[in-house]
Amino acid sequence: MADHRKGPRRRGELLQSAILDAALAELAEVGYWRVTMQSVAARAHTSKASLYKRWPNRAEMVVAALRHRGGGGPVATPDTGSLREDVLCVLRRGAESLNGFFGEAARGLMAENLTNPEDTANLRAHMFTGRDKLMREILERAAARGEIPAGVITPRVIGFAPALVDHHFMIYGAPIRDEVLTGIVDDLLLPLLMRD
Repeated sequence: MADHRKGPRRRGELLQSAILDAALAELAEVGYWRVTMQSVAARAHTSKASLYKRWPNRAEMVVAALRHRGGGGPVATPDTGSLREDVLCVLRRGAESLNGFFGEAARGLMAENLTNPEDTANLRAHMFTGRDKLMREILERAAARGEIPAGVITPRVIGFAPALVDHHFMIYGAPIRDEVLTGIVDDLLLPLLMRD
């Protein structure tokens, strides 16, 4: 193994990017359960201390790597003019992202962190913030159009449909068939939103 101290010294964003790229490469090559801080440090040609300075554990490093892969930019909120189609668009994006190593990593992260409530809360806060923001925008737009009452938009309702997709994935794996997504929207979410 090459000595990481012999190359040019990288710092800040350059080093962090190298570490996150190495974490993604490890995820793709060996899967979540075999990724270690040591293996990522070796691939990034840095020390484990450089990783632990930034992330306290593997789970938080992997979440950061997955966000890094997404480019860090905001994802456009669908705006088809239809609540049903907008929600399906978000769910289809989510289902598609669960194919491949992202899904493998998500399953590993959730399973690993179920034993520690504090880590689980931290993980959820990082992983689902963007998705919840999209769902909130979709629901608020639908309320402004008169499709649903504004009073039904609560944090639980916002996360409801995506959580059902996650649950299906955790139990059955990928790929998630489109009829599962349309069933979640048509049979569960829309009746919930349109209740009196």
